[in-house]
Amino acid sequence: MSMLPINKFKRALQGDETLWGLWLGLPDTSCAEICSGAGFDWLLIDGEHAPFELKEIMHHLQAITPYDVSPIVRPDEGSVAKIKKLLDVGAQTLLIPMVNTAEQAKELVSAVRYPPQGIRGMGSSLARAAKWNKVPQYLQNANDEICLIVQVETLEAMDNLEEIVQVDGVDGVFIGPSDLSGAMGYVGNPDHPEVVEKIQWGMDVIRKSGKASGILCLNVEKAQQFAASGTKFVGVGVDTLLLRLAAEQLVKKVKNPEQKAEKASASSGY
Repeated sequence: MSMLPINKFKRALQGDETLWGLWLGLPDTSCAEICSGAGFDWLLIDGEHAPFELKEIMHHLQAITPYDVSPIVRPDEGSVAKIKKLLDVGAQTLLIPMVNTAEQAKELVSAVRYPPQGIRGMGSSLARAAKWNKVPQYLQNANDEICLIVQVETLEAMDNLEEIVQVDGVDGVFIGPSDLSGAMGYVGNPDHPEVVEKIQWGMDVIRKSGKASGILCLNVEKAQQFAASGTKFVGVGVDTLLLRLAAEQLVKKVKNPEQKAEKASASSGY
């Protein structure tokens, strides 16, 4: 009989090592497979901003499963109905965007759990997560392997952060720097000193609560600083940006006039 998969990411959050991750936005599963073998600790399937529907998310989970990397799914919103379907297709770790209050966090905790701890609807005979009822005692044990991360990214959320981090059942809190910078009046500038100060304050609040803190930071040096200060899970790249930048760099190498001139000069000596 099949066994319930262990949520390695949830357990790793309790360890001492920083968990490094990558955002997945390209809907083709070949990209997910390529990135799965790169050595990251986790990959986030971004259903909030990338063109993913439920079936594409499931296909990404299937592509990632053979590899030693943990998938995280971020839906576009945290409705009970959407969470139910994501868990049924096999997601075990969810990152829910735009969580602004402790009450909202409590509702999410309830949504990811089967009764009596929560209100997740029971449909395991149709669920990939239960291998269509092939996993023994799935309904009794599934709650233990669910990891819930809430994303705080508004001024309201930051005002309520000290209450949000006290909600039982929330495993981690992720600060969204882009939306937070916009909410603070600095659109496109998450490095503004006031935004940086607010993020650092938030990270301190999260860590002191005993929850795992997370962030997306594309600047490797700053990402290392977050890790050194105790941030538990750090995203350091986005597949779409990696592809775009690599393509642009390659074009510059072959079409750069200075490099062509240097190459011609070097060749003339032979």
